[in-house]
Amino acid sequence: MQKVRNLTLHEITQLQSQGCACNDWALIKVSAGFTPRFVKNTQFSGNIKIGVLEKEFELAGGLRKHSCINNAIIHNCEIGDNVVIENIQNYIANYTIGNNCFIQNVDVILVDGKTTFGNGTEVNVLNESGGREVHIHDKLSAHFAYVYSLYRHRPNLIKRMKAIVDFYSEKYASDTGCIGDNSMIVNVGYIKNVKIGAFCKITGAMKLKNGSINSNESAPVYIGRNVIAEDFIISSGSQVDGGCIISRCFIGQACHLDHGYSASDSLFFSNCQGENGEACALFAGPYTVTHHKSTLLIAGMFSFMNAGSGSNQSNHMYKLGPIHQGIIERGAKTTSNSYVLWPAKVGPFSLILGRHYQHSDTSNLPFSYLVENDNATHLAPAINLKSVGTIRDAKKWPERDKRKDPNKLDFINFNLLSPYTIQKVFAGVRILKNLQATAGETSEIYTYQSCIIKNAALKKGLELYEIVIHKFLGNSIIKRLENTPFTSNEEIRERLKPDTTVGSGEWVDVSGLIAPKSEIDNLLCRIEDGKISKLKDINHVFKQLHDQYYTLEWTWAWEKIQEFYQLTPETITAKNIIDIVEKWKSSVIKLDELIYDDAKKEFSLSFKTGFGADGNIQEQAMDFEYVRGAFDNNPFVMATLKHIEDKKALGNELIERIKNVR
Repeated sequence: MQKVRNLTLHEITQLQSQGCACNDWALIKVSAGFTPRFVKNTQFSGNIKIGVLEKEFELAGGLRKHSCINNAIIHNCEIGDNVVIENIQNYIANYTIGNNCFIQNVDVILVDGKTTFGNGTEVNVLNESGGREVHIHDKLSAHFAYVYSLYRHRPNLIKRMKAIVDFYSEKYASDTGCIGDNSMIVNVGYIKNVKIGAFCKITGAMKLKNGSINSNESAPVYIGRNVIAEDFIISSGSQVDGGCIISRCFIGQACHLDHGYSASDSLFFSNCQGENGEACALFAGPYTVTHHKSTLLIAGMFSFMNAGSGSNQSNHMYKLGPIHQGIIERGAKTTSNSYVLWPAKVGPFSLILGRHYQHSDTSNLPFSYLVENDNATHLAPAINLKSVGTIRDAKKWPERDKRKDPNKLDFINFNLLSPYTIQKVFAGVRILKNLQATAGETSEIYTYQSCIIKNAALKKGLELYEIVIHKFLGNSIIKRLENTPFTSNEEIRERLKPDTTVGSGEWVDVSGLIAPKSEIDNLLCRIEDGKISKLKDINHVFKQLHDQYYTLEWTWAWEKIQEFYQLTPETITAKNIIDIVEKWKSSVIKLDELIYDDAKKEFSLSFKTGFGADGNIQEQAMDFEYVRGAFDNNPFVMATLKHIEDKKALGNELIERIKNVR
């Protein structure tokens, strides 16, 4: 806004002749270039500032509308340049309205007293009765919320984190709201105590109360028809549309809620999608997706998860109320009509089929199937490693990152194989071998965590786990030695030395961020000690851990390579490396062949049922091929075959480069 001045007597007279009124015209300040021509039928009160009204808006359909203020009651507002404010049924009070805003056909927009705009709102995530509440704020990351909700065994830490959120909330509390530049608010009902960022578009929403819409030019936010939102924060790049009802919720970056989705006391982090169904006390880590009307996600923690239709959980088995919770680790899927009775914990990249009542903990048996059979949970360890769906999911997540905001809140690691998952694979091998040792290798069935594992499934699990260990460790060593010529074993040994000691020991998945537990613990201790007391400093540590992932990963992988292949840093030779790479090549090819075979099933005769509906088998096959394509031309199949060749070449290149080293 330009330098402001008082209205002239002539301007006041013209405004009055155009139906405007004010108890004290001296309280109205206008920009130097202001002309009253485009201000009509408006009542002003309180302190008012108005910018110039010079430009036109071009609307959909080719209509042009000049900036104006018409048919409104405005109290205590600062209005930027070139706005349209028109047909306000009730009033606008206590707002700073940015430049180029378009506000039309609105009931009321007001701030009533001092407010934090949703910051500090208590969300009873995971436990409806409280005890794991997260106080949401503009800068909330999935990682901060993970610690805040799950680390209740460290009360001083939680107290410090609460104080950090309180400080932030109070810092940005105000009795004046803002509507950012280039925002559009059209055909909206009730807006109270809401901070609206730049380039936001709100059309047809029914009610928005006590919240922040953190839109910006890089990542605008859209709020659509019949949306009702109370006590909320909506992050950049997100869409909430189609009659969604949200209460006490955090919506992370690039999320999409639509088609009547209902959520209360829930957290949705980057790239989550929710349609048709409902959520209650849900911790939806990055890429939690639920599309179906009959699906309820309740009192659970998920990430990289796809919920099948009719997926459901229960958190009230006993009579003390809904106090139970569940954790389904990254990459899990539920099939149609699946059910899990909390408490339960399911390992990464597992598939849940049927109904499960056993309160099992399969977190150290990743890539498994949990299948209902005669009311019991049957477990097939590692079987999901050969599923084409698992590999397809891992490839699609980074491609479907819709975040445009350069300031990302969540630091997401997309790797299917990492120290986090491979440490669980090692744990799974120990579990399965212990079962064999205890019950005997010829036993028909084994029992683990109230789950039944058949003999054949156990043996297949051990085989697949060994393959994926070779694959991960081989990947790591090839990556470490790439693009480097070697003339001696000493040079190889020098290159294999880790750049840091950080990274050994246990790793954790902090809702999308994969990092050494020691470093997360170090951060939490610094928060407890008061050495870190600002949100930006906490998020900076998360970012550093994410940026340093591959450096820290090598520290862990090198230790496991020594342990698994029984080697030492002082004696490892080029021949040892070649042996590892040969095993890696064999494992990668074997795994890709299993995935290839799994993909081929989708082109079998049974999958062509319903194609070529009125024709013979030949026409059925032709119809299928025109719709789905030929197997050999399928992009994923072609990528799998290329992957096999590329990996062979990669391994052979390293072998060729070091085979003459002595």
